[in-house]
Amino acid sequence: MHAKQMSQRDKGTLLAGVLASQYAVTMVSAQEPPLSRSEWIVLSVICEGPTHGNAVSRAVGPDGELGQIWHVQRGVVYRSLDRLLDLGLIRSAGQEFSHQGPVRMRVEATDAGQEAARSWQQQPVQHMRDIRSELLVKLALLNRSGIDPHDLLTAQRAQLLPIADSLRDRIAAVTGFDRTLLLWRYETASATIRFLDALVPSPP
Repeated sequence: MHAKQMSQRDKGTLLAGVLASQYAVTMVSAQEPPLSRSEWIVLSVICEGPTHGNAVSRAVGPDGELGQIWHVQRGVVYRSLDRLLDLGLIRSAGQEFSHQGPVRMRVEATDAGQEAARSWQQQPVQHMRDIRSELLVKLALLNRSGIDPHDLLTAQRAQLLPIADSLRDRIAAVTGFDRTLLLWRYETASATIRFLDALVPSPP
């Protein structure tokens, strides 16, 4: 009976990963607003300096540096701007005039927005299914801002180690597809740890 329940949980985790979308909500702490991953990314781009929706859309579009990791559609970008304004995480920063198009409304991050984005960028990813998207986009954002990712990398490794150990111990207790699923998760966790080890310099 226990093995059957474990199998259902594992399959549910795998299914959740397949169904994860741009609207998945990520909580950083009880004091910070619940934002979707896309909203966190939009906020983080704005924290780099005053900008406008079109520039943000390019950065997170399919050909943008961030969009190659996590693509945010243009409509989602502008909805995110509205919500971030409502939450007081960004504010109006005047207008930008152009001879090639309409006047663009510029925005900038508030102090609260800057603090929230910095905190989110340093938080390790909670679920294995989000490593490919959320961890990589955080590393890209830190790189764009010239921030050393060491703290994020070490925190992520510390979080993954007990997960990998637990998965390894459970593999021997199951058979069939349950074992296949656990083995896949274990190998994914182990590969991610090796990836983190390669990024974190060894002490002299």
